[in-house]
Order: sequence, then structure tokens, then C-alpha cells
Amino acid sequence: MIKIRGLGKSFTGQDGSTVAALRDVDLDVGAHEFLTVLGPSGCGKTTLLKAVAGLVPWDDGDILVDGAPVRGPGPDRSVVFQDFALLPWATVLDNVAFGLRMRGVGRAEREERARSLIATVGLTGFESKLPGELSGGMQQRVGIARALAVRPRVLLMDEPFGAVDEQTRRLLQEELLSIWEEHRPTVVFVTHSMEEAVLLGDRVVLMSARPGRIADIVPVGLPRPRAGDVGALGKSGEYAEITAYLWDRLRAMHAEHRPAGAAS
Repeated sequence: MIKIRGLGKSFTGQDGSTVAALRDVDLDVGAHEFLTVLGPSGCGKTTLLKAVAGLVPWDDGDILVDGAPVRGPGPDRSVVFQDFALLPWATVLDNVAFGLRMRGVGRAEREERARSLIATVGLTGFESKLPGELSGGMQQRVGIARALAVRPRVLLMDEPFGAVDEQTRRLLQEELLSIWEEHRPTVVFVTHSMEEAVLLGDRVVLMSARPGRIADIVPVGLPRPRAGDVGALGKSGEYAEITAYLWDRLRAMHAEHRPAGAAS
């Protein structure tokens, strides 16, 4: 489904120096897979996601989706960001239908599809509300519905639950799993949470400190469907074993990049 080969990306810093964000990234993502991406802060997780989305150029390598090279954004990919990125002047209904309108879908069809997804994410009755009238969790539900409205084959999610409280986060995790189990898009989900990476993913991709490379790929054998109660999964021995392993790897990465003489 997604094939990444030899991906490299550098930025120019404010002082004119070159900062390598990604180097020699090779990764395959299977059709309908839920892949989570984890790594130290600044390791290039978001840059990798934006490259797959076609939102940023890269210096080296190739990204293919279903065998076609990524040259920019496309209708086969939708992105959900942490900051919701909703149109503040548009209603929930119009926000969810926005991508469909941009694709020339007629009003009746786009509103029917939008209303169906609004119901799916539990916001029936809020169609005429503006984003400013909603909680953070509700706004993120709108963002997820908007991303799904265009029926993407690939759903790219950049720490989408990072700005909500822990209770809302758990509910959104269960809701996302339920939606994924029904529609089965290919998902690439960036997170800073080991627990979230394991609870959601079929595999966890662990990236190294900058410049980001694939340091490890850890399969997650937790049974599916998982939407019913992710909290129960968090009590399993396999969950504890995988999160402990990921923490050991991340802690080792931090130690390797700690400045000489820094306190542990």
C-alpha cells in the first residue's frame, strides 16, 4: 500500500546550518493496516507523516502509494492534525462536508455523507454548531469525520489526541478503533505515547533520535476488535511486555544523546 525507500529530508536552521530530519528511511505499510509511529521528540515523526501526505518535499528517496509516486496531496490521503484545523466560521456540517465540496460533490450528496459521519462520531444534534461552541474532544471528532468524508484509502494522523484530557483521549481511542474496524482505511498514526501506540497499532514503528531512521518495528499481537474497552487491553501481559520493551529502547536512545556530564 505505502512503500518508502531511502527517504531523506533536511531543513535549513535559522543560523543557516543544515539540520537532518530524516535519513535512509525504509518502510512498508500494508493495506488496511493500523501502523503507529513512536520516537523521541524531534525525531522526524511529523516530517515523515507530512511527506507521505505530500505536504512537504524531501531530498532523497521515494514514496509510493499503491505503486504511484507521491508528488503532492491527493484524494487518496487525508490528514488529521493535533490542532483540529477546523474552519472557525463554518458549522460542524459544513466543516465535515468541506473536502467533498472542494471535490465538486453535489450539496445533497455531501450533506448526506457528512450527516452520516457526524452520527458515526457521536455528534448528532451538533450539525449547526460552530467549532468555538465545542469542546476539544468534540472538535477532534469533527476533524476525524471530515477526514473520513472523502473516503480516503490512507488516513494520516499526527498526534490527534495530544491536546485533549486523558478521559477524552481514551474515549477517542475507542471511537477511532470502532471507525477503523468498520471502514478499514490504512492508518499511519504518529504519537508520543507508548501506551497509545500499543493499544491502537498492528505494529509500532520506533524511530531513532534525529536524524530519524527506523530503529525497530514491533508487532502487536493484542486481539482485535479492540474498540470495546482499550482499558482492559492495558491490563494484559503482552501489553505490559511490549510497552516495557519500547520504554527500554527509548530510554537507551535518550542516554545515547545525552550531553556529556548531564545528569541522568
